[in-house]
Amino acid sequence: MKRAKVAVLISGKGTNMAALLYASRQAGAAYEIVLVASNDPEAEGLRLAEAEGLATFALSHRGMARADHDAAMDRAVREAGAEYIALAGYMRILGTDFVSRWEGRMLNIHPSLLPKYPGLDTHARAIEAGDTHAGASVHLVTDDLDMGEVLGRAEVAILPGDTPETLAERVKLAEHQLYPRVLSEYAARPFDPDWLIARVRERAMALPEAEETLSHGMPCFGIVKGKKFAWVSVDHHGDGVTALLAKISGADEQAHLIETDPARYYRPPYFGDGWIGIRLDLGDTDWDAIESWLSRSWRAVAPKRLTALMDAADQF
Repeated sequence: MKRAKVAVLISGKGTNMAALLYASRQAGAAYEIVLVASNDPEAEGLRLAEAEGLATFALSHRGMARADHDAAMDRAVREAGAEYIALAGYMRILGTDFVSRWEGRMLNIHPSLLPKYPGLDTHARAIEAGDTHAGASVHLVTDDLDMGEVLGRAEVAILPGDTPETLAERVKLAEHQLYPRVLSEYAARPFDPDWLIARVRERAMALPEAEETLSHGMPCFGIVKGKKFAWVSVDHHGDGVTALLAKISGADEQAHLIETDPARYYRPPYFGDGWIGIRLDLGDTDWDAIESWLSRSWRAVAPKRLTALMDAADQF
């Protein structure tokens, strides 16, 4: 499986960066670190990254407009070839433009069981509230601070007599185990057949009167008591491929698609010239395009009473 390329942004010691790095070198890791970047050229984590042979980038934010500093960090990350960003103690709020450019591809770790205690002083707030457990959460980064989708949590018991400092030490241990696992799972999703099928199912079943069955060992989508409009092929006959099979106009369109992008499109065996295989497991699937393929394929087999209803709905 292709490993996702990750840039890690730090501001200090980089202990979570180190945990991510060493986990990435274990068998089965779904990511590799291609850059460690910081807004503090003196950050200790940069020295560790350099010693471990990683590319680094540092640029102080002092005296710079936020947008200019964000743009410089973004360039460095993209030039390194990163597909994801992992914030690991990056003590700089990122602007809306930066966050939107990396929507769904930037993760952060926060020392609380979100949605509890976003922001600062999380351990003190948990102790003062009388909570029995604190912990850490990995979440997607959005404009709302610490409010993105939570991808994973790790609980840590609060002991009698705990201080924010003693609790922080144990939470940090949990962070070092949680972050690499969640990042690896998240980076692996674009290649996971179950996740890919679920994404297709969500879109296919949103179409009028769609139903799912199992046909020829593959998830199959059709119109209730009607024709089939899509299959998901998973390692069919040992080809190692996960792909959407959708209807097209015929042999000419099939040949054109395959010639245009032979890595993505192929002629599905046993389906003839009226179908195209569209690989979903290349790591860069355009899900808006897949939704369009499903809609078009559905229209090709749907009765007029359904297409008329959809056409009417599309006008609003």
